[in-house]
Amino acid sequence: MKTSMCVVLLFSLALTASTAAAQPAPFNEIGLTMGHWHIASKDVEANKKLVLAMGGKLFMPGGNPLVMFPGVYINLNLATEIGDGGTEGSVVNHVGFIVNNIRERVAQWKAAGVAVLPGNNNRVDQAFVVTPDGVRIEILEDKTQPAAIRGEHVHLSLPEADIPKAQAWYAKTFGGKAGIRNGAPVVDIPGGQLRFATADAKQAGTRGRVLDHIGFDVKDHGAFVKKIEAEGIKLDEPVRKSAAGNTITYITDPWGTRIEIVERAPLGPQVQ
Repeated sequence: MKTSMCVVLLFSLALTASTAAAQPAPFNEIGLTMGHWHIASKDVEANKKLVLAMGGKLFMPGGNPLVMFPGVYINLNLATEIGDGGTEGSVVNHVGFIVNNIRERVAQWKAAGVAVLPGNNNRVDQAFVVTPDGVRIEILEDKTQPAAIRGEHVHLSLPEADIPKAQAWYAKTFGGKAGIRNGAPVVDIPGGQLRFATADAKQAGTRGRVLDHIGFDVKDHGAFVKKIEAEGIKLDEPVRKSAAGNTITYITDPWGTRIEIVERAPLGPQVQ
């Protein structure tokens, strides 16, 4: 009897630990945190292999692969939809991770079969990984962070005149903090940063591309939807439950970025 109770207790502790490890950053004052990047993969297994090799942890809520990194989840399929077109040319030009040692991480990933591109102008604190579908991922270094890798930013490309409007819209809508990083406007939210860069022309919207949308997790879906509707933001579709038990809906920003709003159900155990 004692042995059986110990087994049950150990299993419960393992389940609790794996679920706790999958939590995103704490919610901000309006009950929001960074959620996910959603890749409508042409080859789910190839993308899964890549992001797991980069240090992600696999969960299967609702039977669909979701890979967790500190600060962000990556969804690898979108029902029956397959995206067309990588991030370049899209309003979301790329997404980004921070690592604690770029030389070590790059060597580790290359040994696992991940193709890693050098940084711009051969910067030693920057690299890039491009998924098989053309999603561009920037890798930057922060030697002071404890985690080997964490989600860090979403980089939007917009006509110059639209950037101040976009920065203000994201700060207001998602309770973010507007600021400047390396001379460029940003909005900080828990778990990540929205960065804005100048594009020569209006970029394509994300819907239907490989990086179909980004997502934010909310503590109280009903309260958040009420807030944004009061601000004049229209939902793209009615609120519904996903196969994983999440409460979700979508909005689209004024520049074409599709955004999922999620009150997330428990993920369940990590897949070993």
